[in-house]
Amino acid sequence: MLKLTKKADYGLMAMKHLAEHAEHGARSAKDVADAYHIPQEALAKILQRLVKAGLLHSQHGTNGGYTLARDPGMISAFEVIRAIDGPLFITSCVTVRGECDQSDRCNIREPLRRVSHDIEELLRRITILEMKEESAHGSDLAGKDKAKEFVTIG
Repeated sequence: MLKLTKKADYGLMAMKHLAEHAEHGARSAKDVADAYHIPQEALAKILQRLVKAGLLHSQHGTNGGYTLARDPGMISAFEVIRAIDGPLFITSCVTVRGECDQSDRCNIREPLRRVSHDIEELLRRITILEMKEESAHGSDLAGKDKAKEFVTIG
């Protein structure tokens, strides 16, 4: 089963929260953690990864905290997930020794590569701004349409 890690979930939740509260200035890790009942230490590490990836700015001091580094319409879900979890693969065709032992007779590598590519493209099209707007309107129809589009790919 393909699913995001809890860290990626938390990262996306934090990015969406920061987009929703951008007009209030920087938000602390504690603010975000308290809003979603996320362990603060875990969230702080995730936010630092997002800073390192250039998706967030970190400000120290009394009014410090985190802000989005770019417009939320220019930050994709894929960027957030990759910053936290690294490259997205649905199968592991590479081992410590190099390619998989089955590579010369593998009959699923290309179809699974296409699926992985399609998932990546879908996640690249979903922005933090869309996530913010969908929750503000109480609708996830756009997400459902994208999911239907993804299922019919291939």
